[in-house]
Amino acid sequence: MRILKGFLLMGLMTFLSSCSGATLDHYKGAEPPLTLEQYFTGPIKAWGIVQDRSGKVTRRFDVNLVGSWDGNVGTLDEDFTYYDGEKQKRVWTIKSLDNGKYEGTAGDIIGTADGQIQGNTMRWAYQMDLPVGDKTYNVTFDDWMFLMNDGVLVNRSYIKKFGVTVAELTLFMQKQDQ
Repeated sequence: MRILKGFLLMGLMTFLSSCSGATLDHYKGAEPPLTLEQYFTGPIKAWGIVQDRSGKVTRRFDVNLVGSWDGNVGTLDEDFTYYDGEKQKRVWTIKSLDNGKYEGTAGDIIGTADGQIQGNTMRWAYQMDLPVGDKTYNVTFDDWMFLMNDGVLVNRSYIKKFGVTVAELTLFMQKQDQ
């Protein structure tokens, strides 16, 4: 009986914590307004860290991005350089839909990424085969992007496995002169 009560309590806590999260509606009208087609056009430089569940920084990296759009379809070419010397490339194809919604695909993304913008904020969610050492893990990314002044975009990603956050990624992007 004690075990059953413990499981019920854990289930209730999980349910309540999932109900209290931020929603995009909170950012409606927030300035400066984020327009994906505008921000992800041309060169962008980015700097990021990955932290494990305890908050320890496990990886640092730089990214050079170049975005372009043809009508409602965009390409975002990303070149990652990790501080341990590893290099990685990802090319996103992003399609603008109605009402501030977007969908995207990339080679290491499982299925389609879904996104939506309100005010200065975009939420971008997708599943990915994430290589870690000699293994690959199927994880879910819950990305929150916030447009700041001076061409800066802050991206906070919650990396989840079985619904539990196992790591967090923080990325700062800045548009570069063309």
